[in-house]
Amino acid sequence: MSSPSKRREMDVMKLMMSDYNVETINDGLNEFNVEFNGPKGSLYEGGVWKIHVELPDAYPYKSPSIGFVNKIFHPNVDELSGSVCLDVINQSWSPMFDLLNVFEVFLPQLLLYPNPSDPLNGDAASLMMKDREKYDQKVKEYCERYAKRENITNSTTEERSDEEDVTEEESESSDDDIADMWTHDALLGL
Repeated sequence: MSSPSKRREMDVMKLMMSDYNVETINDGLNEFNVEFNGPKGSLYEGGVWKIHVELPDAYPYKSPSIGFVNKIFHPNVDELSGSVCLDVINQSWSPMFDLLNVFEVFLPQLLLYPNPSDPLNGDAASLMMKDREKYDQKVKEYCERYAKRENITNSTTEERSDEEDVTEEESESSDDDIADMWTHDALLGL
């Protein structure tokens, strides 16, 4: 390769020509979104995520920045930002890797083999280690709620308004729970 920009162009074109739906941002090859399906045999199977990719000027010598746009419950993915904790991308990246490696090997491996001992989402890691059944159930709930094809076509604003509705519902139910507890304690003379 004569330059990083030629390599970037080639890698993005290879990704676009594969089975992945790639949506460029600002008509450039430095920033784009990729439609990613949960790997077969994983808890995430059937889920569809929009993955935001930013390529630094020094790509492929410097790793791409990868993040989930729609929510996912996983010990190694920050629930709020969607950023990914994956050594091969964050620390041991090599110019031998390309974007197809990210989507065909690294992300599927991340979802198939979560590492709760190096978490970005402490709640997911803790639940996975303490109660695997509840963890599995929560992963599936997130897939059902946030990882449908329609979720990746909705804007981030619409997804955030859904989250606000959930937060309001949750706070209402917790207020009711507190009121019920107070009433219960009052009846017991506490």
